[in-house]
Amino acid sequence: MIKSLTALSIATALLTFSAIASADDDLGKKTYTEACGVCHDAGVAGSPKLGDKEAWASRIEKGTDALYETALKGKGAMPAKGGRADLSDDAVKAVVDYMVSQVK
Repeated sequence: MIKSLTALSIATALLTFSAIASADDDLGKKTYTEACGVCHDAGVAGSPKLGDKEAWASRIEKGTDALYETALKGKGAMPAKGGRADLSDDAVKAVVDYMVSQVK
């Protein structure tokens, strides 16, 4: 009985995590399409293109927190939140995660 409950708890936790991860992926992709792709698809002002492993490598080496910081506060030609002050911090972080996932 206890083994069954433990297995059920683990399965429920995994399904919940999977649903959350999927929602974050969807938010990241949606935000990218609506807000970030206009610059990152073309590499405007030196922005790393989506899917360009070489352009992203040195940025990824600095860590996720550094990527979030840059996206949230801006750097160089990129304004904070890519100029979309209406985006939540969670949406910005989700898009960073989405963009990084495209080069791994």
